[in-house]
Amino acid sequence: MDQLTIYEKIGPNYMLLELTGAINAYTLGDFQEKVYRYILDSNVVLDMSKVVSVDSSGVGVILAGYNDGLESSTKLFIMNPSESSRHALERTGFLDCFDIIHAVTEVSDVS
Repeated sequence: MDQLTIYEKIGPNYMLLELTGAINAYTLGDFQEKVYRYILDSNVVLDMSKVVSVDSSGVGVILAGYNDGLESSTKLFIMNPSESSRHALERTGFLDCFDIIHAVTEVSDVS
């Protein structure tokens, strides 16, 4: 079975979730809970540089977090997406909706 490791880091105007592994139906629980909880009060940065795969349920959580951010006046950022995570988001046609960043310092520039 796949695994997903999530490290949380608090920044001045964001919550950083460093993701390692696969985002899929088997690993979704903790990821979904954290994205939905943090996006209500803070910008959320998903460091996806070490994500090996994302299935449709994972993309669904990311899109829902993005939409929740719009309703809460916060933003969801994708930082350094791996090739496989970028490809998964491109397949949905929504890649251009996301703020793709290369460093957390860009959060203050976009907010």
